[in-house]
Amino acid sequence: MSFDSLPNKDQVDPEVASFIQLESQKAELQAQIHKLADVCWDQCVDRPKDKLDSRTETCVSNCVERFIDTSMTIATRFQKLLQGAGTM
Repeated sequence: MSFDSLPNKDQVDPEVASFIQLESQKAELQAQIHKLADVCWDQCVDRPKDKLDSRTETCVSNCVERFIDTSMTIATRFQKLLQGAGTM
């Protein structure tokens, strides 16, 4: 067996790279969901109950919507900054 037939360890199989990227995105999404749950729980739930009252339910709903809006705004802004940096 010659060393020429061995794969270069600097080369990554595209399928493996794609899988790693997908798993990283999943992990990031899970982290965002956990952060969202923590923020909205702390803001809206003063003490645990067996059922959400309408005030708490409305607060959680509004919190989630604002969190998503803010995250999307930040992501869009970051993407524009990256695109602007790439055109220089």
